[in-house]
Amino acid sequence: MTTYKEIFGKPVKVLSTDPTSVEAEGQVWYNSTAGVFKTVLSVGAWAAGGSLSTARKGLGGAGTQTAGLAIGGNGGTTATEEYGGASWTTGGSLGTARVSTTGGGTQTAGICMGGNAPPLTNATEEYNGTAWTGGGNMTTARSYLAGCGTQTAGLTMGGQEPALSGKTEEYNGTSWSEQNDMSTARSQLGAAGIQTSAIGFGGYSPPTTNATEEYDGTNWTVGGNLLTARIRLGGAGGSNTAALGFGGYTTTQLANTEAYDGSSWTASTNLGTARERVGGAGTQSSALAFGGYVAANTAATEEFNVSIYSPIAATWASGGALSTGRESMSSAGTQTAALAVGGRVGPPGASTAVESYDGSSMSSAPALNTARQYAGGCGTQTSAITYGGGPPEITTTEEYNGSSWATQPNSMSTARRSFASFGIQTAAIAAGGTTGPAVTTATEEYNGTSWTGGGALAQSRQYFAGAGIESSGLAFGGSDNPNSTKYTNTEEYGGTSWTTGGVLPTGTSGLMGCGATQTAALAFGGYQPSKVATTVGYDGTAWSTRPSMGGATAEGSGAGTNVAALSIGGSPAETGVEEFTGEIPTLNYKTLTSS
Repeated sequence: MTTYKEIFGKPVKVLSTDPTSVEAEGQVWYNSTAGVFKTVLSVGAWAAGGSLSTARKGLGGAGTQTAGLAIGGNGGTTATEEYGGASWTTGGSLGTARVSTTGGGTQTAGICMGGNAPPLTNATEEYNGTAWTGGGNMTTARSYLAGCGTQTAGLTMGGQEPALSGKTEEYNGTSWSEQNDMSTARSQLGAAGIQTSAIGFGGYSPPTTNATEEYDGTNWTVGGNLLTARIRLGGAGGSNTAALGFGGYTTTQLANTEAYDGSSWTASTNLGTARERVGGAGTQSSALAFGGYVAANTAATEEFNVSIYSPIAATWASGGALSTGRESMSSAGTQTAALAVGGRVGPPGASTAVESYDGSSMSSAPALNTARQYAGGCGTQTSAITYGGGPPEITTTEEYNGSSWATQPNSMSTARRSFASFGIQTAAIAAGGTTGPAVTTATEEYNGTSWTGGGALAQSRQYFAGAGIESSGLAFGGSDNPNSTKYTNTEEYGGTSWTTGGVLPTGTSGLMGCGATQTAALAFGGYQPSKVATTVGYDGTAWSTRPSMGGATAEGSGAGTNVAALSIGGSPAETGVEEFTGEIPTLNYKTLTSS
């Protein structure tokens, strides 16, 4: 009999703990502590991607996970957005506004067909990566249909005419021709594949169905049933033997994801956001879900990938509270070794109080020499700096050595408050903020001894946040004065000048931020215009959604990194502290059984 060693090239190891290395993939070992044989298997999981510019439902999808298209939607829109693997950008507008539509092809050779304009339409449009042009009309106008394939070999199935339809049509790049009908007429179904190897699943027949049908380019045959019957679901995949179905609706929106192997459906990891009328693109192992409807239209985008890692989701959790509630303070350090410096306790206002955080609780630390609020700060728990603040605005700078604060002889050039700050004690940045009645674009750099002028922001702003270091920093959000317009724009600092970065999903002021560099930052809380618990992460190109905080807050302070962050205090004079832990990849261990 052939042995495991002869097949795999290695013997079955006896281990007291499971291996943590990627080399465990495909290997079998005996866990002597648990008394079982184990291995590591691949698993699919969804992770947050960059949000659509416009929240919408009933949209069509096309392309891949790193080059996707979102087409039409809502009550009938012409909007098209292109996905680059991190963020969406505006593409060319459809000639015909439509909802409950479908799509196929690629980002540079896409196709959109049918939908409700209203009325129901048979219009087909082709996309070249820049603009849409009219193609051949389908033989039958319908909405709530499903489609797949390419721009020169497209396929549509099912829908509503307004009667339920089982019609199948093929596109050759010029015209549509009717083919054999589906076995069961249905609308609001999902689809995946190509013209000669496609699949249609779920939908309304009536009633809501779990039925699957496979298409070989000529005929439809019955496939394995979905585990959960549903309507208005999304689909992705390259053939009728490798498809993915996700989201949808029964009596409520669903997050369920299922994978098809040409015979049967198996449950996979749920979407992060349950939704119906969702757009889909990509393959079974690298899919994209975007838009849809929850309690309202959503802009949320999620990316599905198959990996040997099974991620533990990112979360916020309560930390040890401040002894004295406050807002508008500065901070320094990490999630397990931080400082909360000064702030507003109001009335009487500005405070000299400093508290130290050890990862579980706050304790009193040496006080500042000068009371301040709306000041800047950065550094570590034993090598920190705070500067500016007001009103009235001040220029005073203080440094902390872990034992006491010392006022520095060289002050900031411009008295200011409510500005963005980041860096370390010997390389700190102050950008923008309020100088008396005006909001400024001015930037100053501190080298551990003195302040000098840096490159000016493109946008004057106050009540915004910063992250990173002097040579790789960020400033984001904020508002103007006196109109309080809330900004979405991000600016990146390279040590000399500011350049334009990615756009926040929503204009926010009074938000908190943290992060080690320009390519790994976190923004949380703030006003939009009321207080929010929203959290987003920045990867150097775009902002994408993270789990929300436990409670809405604004005008607190942030410390730490994008995967181990701290939110401290907030308005009005809050004591609350929350800790953020980023997504943790863990190997997907599987216990082997005899069955």
